[in-house]
Amino acid sequence: MRTVTFLLIDQMLATGTVLPLEMLRGAESRARVQGEKSRIRLLTASLDGEPVSTRSGFAFPPDVALAEAPDSDIVYIPALWRNPRPALRRSGALLDWLRRQADAGAAISAVGTGVCFLAAAGLLDGKPATTHWHYFDRFASDYPKVKLKRQYFITQADKLFCAASVNALADVTVHLIRQLYDPAVASHVERNFSHEIRRPFEEIAYSEGAVHLHPDEEIVQAQTWLKEHCSEEVRLSEVAACFDMSVRSFNRRFKLATGQTPLQYLQNVRVDTARELLQSSNLSVNEIAEKVGYQDMGHFTALFKKFLSTTPSEYRTTVRAKLFRVNT
Repeated sequence: MRTVTFLLIDQMLATGTVLPLEMLRGAESRARVQGEKSRIRLLTASLDGEPVSTRSGFAFPPDVALAEAPDSDIVYIPALWRNPRPALRRSGALLDWLRRQADAGAAISAVGTGVCFLAAAGLLDGKPATTHWHYFDRFASDYPKVKLKRQYFITQADKLFCAASVNALADVTVHLIRQLYDPAVASHVERNFSHEIRRPFEEIAYSEGAVHLHPDEEIVQAQTWLKEHCSEEVRLSEVAACFDMSVRSFNRRFKLATGQTPLQYLQNVRVDTARELLQSSNLSVNEIAEKVGYQDMGHFTALFKKFLSTTPSEYRTTVRAKLFRVNT
């Protein structure tokens, strides 16, 4: 069970919390439909345990006070309207808590001016970041050690994610859902919350270091190897030997770290690559199947439908519907 904590800060923009929270609830619901047990625990926490006032004027009650919040696997920091410095001055305990979570290996996502909390905690020193365009100059002045990437809507440094807007935050959340669950759940959430075509996280984010929500470094390397060789014939005995493991040990450690067998992970990677090609290329479905390692078109279609609950052709029609129109 992974703990996801949403920080509540006075005068925050509620969308930076409510949107990812509802997306993660959607992921939970979809996973249950697929017969999976719940994998996440969602919590909200304010500094003193009292409700916070949002920019829209309603009170947002937390589940717990920050001092009572458990160590988290994922943390969300909301944006504040315009100048975040008054809130930062009152947030010494929050910055300390963020440092502890980062040291413990939590993935932390901040949106808009909420990125200032990561910067003020020193977590972004020497690392890439982005924020709301209105605050670029002030951010660069206040945090000169941070590598501000003005041209990107998303940056990722290891397990620290910065999103310039709520739309970008939605992309970050889909990316995290894909790691917590699988491409089928992530695709379901993405298509329900944003029907129009969206570019994959890997194409739009400035990334510095791959993020994997587990600590087994050898399995991280194995995941990278499988991604790089997904278009080839893969023999798991050879992969296991590359990492000096028996097939049994490799399968056990991979499943323990990722929740999937190596074969399931490879299938996920191949289907995800096919999904991206269906979105962004004019290759035929047959050509895409071959590019992701499948010669049998029937097998590829069945696997794609198993993972994404739609056929490759239907998926392409859905995600590309808004790209084309008849000029009159």
